[in-house]
Amino acid sequence: MHPIVDPSHLDPFMISLGFAGEVTAPGEARMRVQLRPEHLNNWGSAHGGLLFTLADAAFALASNSHGPLAVSLSAHMEYFKPTRVGDTVEAVAREVSLTRRTGVYQVEVLCAGVLVGLFTGTVYRKG
Repeated sequence: MHPIVDPSHLDPFMISLGFAGEVTAPGEARMRVQLRPEHLNNWGSAHGGLLFTLADAAFALASNSHGPLAVSLSAHMEYFKPTRVGDTVEAVAREVSLTRRTGVYQVEVLCAGVLVGLFTGTVYRKG
């Protein structure tokens, strides 16, 4: 397992949200956050934008783990279950397809082992 990514490799937005992450293998990564009150929507669950951002951050780590710069072409997320303040939410990204120019990734968003969301994304690989 690769070490946790140095915070200097995360962008300022990820850091401001309290994200921590690691590349677990080429094409795979994990990001996690412990939910704070400012992460919630009006119903007391994690804001959908926060969950999308967490999944997108794992997607970015996984897709850039091979070396060439990878930039997002498209992303989609489904939401299944609510969460609450204090929960630790984890996004686990894995590569589904990799070519010379594109990559497709699936990210499971989990809370205590329960699937709360599913994200898919496609990148263009520069260089």
